[in-house]
Amino acid sequence: MTKTSPAARKADRSTATAPVLPHRALNRATLARQLLLRRSPLSAKAAVAHLAGLQAQNVKPPYYALAARLEGFAPEHLSRLMADREVVRIVTLRSTIHTHTADDCLTLRPFVQPARDRELTAFRKGLAGVDLDRLAALARDLVEAEPRTMAQLRDALLGEWPDADPQALALAARCRLPLVQVTPRGLWGLSGQVALTTAEHWLGRPAESAPAPDSVVLRYLAAFGPASVKDMQTWAGLTRLRDAFERLRPRLVTFRDEHGVELFDLPDAPRPDPDTPAPPRFLPEYDNLLLSHADRSRVVPPDLKGRNAVGNQAYRTLLVDGFLAGVWKLEEDALVIEPFRGLTGAERDEVAEEGARMLKAMHEGTSYDIRFGTVVPPRP
Repeated sequence: MTKTSPAARKADRSTATAPVLPHRALNRATLARQLLLRRSPLSAKAAVAHLAGLQAQNVKPPYYALAARLEGFAPEHLSRLMADREVVRIVTLRSTIHTHTADDCLTLRPFVQPARDRELTAFRKGLAGVDLDRLAALARDLVEAEPRTMAQLRDALLGEWPDADPQALALAARCRLPLVQVTPRGLWGLSGQVALTTAEHWLGRPAESAPAPDSVVLRYLAAFGPASVKDMQTWAGLTRLRDAFERLRPRLVTFRDEHGVELFDLPDAPRPDPDTPAPPRFLPEYDNLLLSHADRSRVVPPDLKGRNAVGNQAYRTLLVDGFLAGVWKLEEDALVIEPFRGLTGAERDEVAEEGARMLKAMHEGTSYDIRFGTVVPPRP
């Protein structure tokens, strides 16, 4: 007979008696944390910090993410922060590029380093005979002497280990070192290839120790809660975070979702009425709102699962009434919106109004038509 620990029994009792948080209530709580129920007066830097980073696989998404969330946002607000090295682009959560404040770059990257270490196992065959400590030291010297592209880094490391897989060498350097993308990459209206140096070199100060998991749990709940342990593990790309939640349990409140899953939350965090209006919002591709929970149904209706992406192509997302309701794109002269369901006349007017507001904030001085049409090509 399997024995259950006292802590596990206590957690089971807590879950069984926790109040149920209805689906729309969970949606509205998450939108409130994400600054998507009403635009926030926060500065761009404060918003990036509150949200614990912005997904930035492409250059433009962080800008559109903030335009949907902040009052009076203009692209130069974030671009100036990046030029001044107050925010940076670096691989962190889920092994993807994020825009983080300088402080978070130097702390959250160490926090997720175990995931980067595990990532190395995916291409260990290509690293046979490679001393990873020596590789990290050599790569650091190379990129701190001058920023290097991945190709330049690969070629330089290949000179030391000619029998290794070239791509594996460069990826190993990215896993072992906190490599940031230097500007002009990431600046609004400018272009530049990806060139890398270490965060410490770019920011002029050493990396810090990884924060205690408990403190990161609190930050995650502030931006993405209420949430389960698996939700946070999905967001971070880490495992074994339950102990941190259990240590924090006396300081947190708990709920159950409609499937009985235990959700943790901060006692004083906003949990608006489920009938609170949620205005339309135009989000970028890969917005963290849609990627940071194990169960995405709080934002993505089950019948629309996977509709905002086809293969590796993700589309910019439209929220209506707080839920995924379509996708959008910018053509040369038009904002094209493809709803996934029939919109009422009032909803279409609200979507068009929000589209016009987004265009004014992001592309002031450029004229675009707004039309409803096809964004995702029909499948053959």
